[in-house]
Amino acid sequence: MEQGSAREGVRPAYAPGAFSRAPGDGRMPECRVPEQARGEQAGVERAGGRPADGERVRGEHTHSEPPAPQVVQRHSVRGQILDALRAALVDGELVPGQVYSAPALGARFGVSATPVREAMQRLAVEGAVEVVPNRGFRVSERGPRELAELAEVRALIEVPVMMGLARTVPAHRWCGLRPLAEATVTAAAVGDRAAYAESDRAFHRAVLMLSGNEQLVAVADELHRRSQWPLVSGPATRRADLLADASEHTALLDALVSQDLAVVQALVREHFAGADR
Repeated sequence: MEQGSAREGVRPAYAPGAFSRAPGDGRMPECRVPEQARGEQAGVERAGGRPADGERVRGEHTHSEPPAPQVVQRHSVRGQILDALRAALVDGELVPGQVYSAPALGARFGVSATPVREAMQRLAVEGAVEVVPNRGFRVSERGPRELAELAEVRALIEVPVMMGLARTVPAHRWCGLRPLAEATVTAAAVGDRAAYAESDRAFHRAVLMLSGNEQLVAVADELHRRSQWPLVSGPATRRADLLADASEHTALLDALVSQDLAVVQALVREHFAGADR
């Protein structure tokens, strides 16, 4: 599941539902929201949320009003450049050890050097690049040992939390994460490493958010991002590796929905054991 890993072989893909099944007929439990929950949502929409179909809100104008003009802020440009640079790092377009200047990258993206420089400063804080005075930014060189250390720290944080959530979170809450797990499969199927990196972190972030600990989510997400930068030397992540990792997401979610704690524990351990290879 981790992009920075350099594996000696291809881990087998886990077919969705191959590990855990609902008791009785052998089929996976359907992700359905209980009737009570749907009724409560309808009540919210009528009592201060969205009005029900056919209802009017007191004082509501019947004529359409022109939308307010949108002003593009400079920080939004910086955010777009930051996303583009992160994608270039994951894809290996920015080569570890090489120095890139802000003006040159700005010309590449069709912007001035200022938002590039600001985005690169952010990447320097994250450890992805190093500032080279009067030259630009050097892409950090990472080795297998750093990757293994990141995987170890992530496991110390995430594994206990996931196991605790597996025991307490009801099945219908896990069902809401299904689109996120499927997004990783979609990105893996086409070999889009940048899209996979984003969807991979989104899935983990959503799982950890169920703990209600925002500080834990922030720390874990930062460690996860660092683990996705490419190694200084090593083959690019293969599509087969991405598919194997993505299948772990769906298999883990199946086990969580079925509340099969033994399978959850096995999958979580395998997940982080494979992160440092």
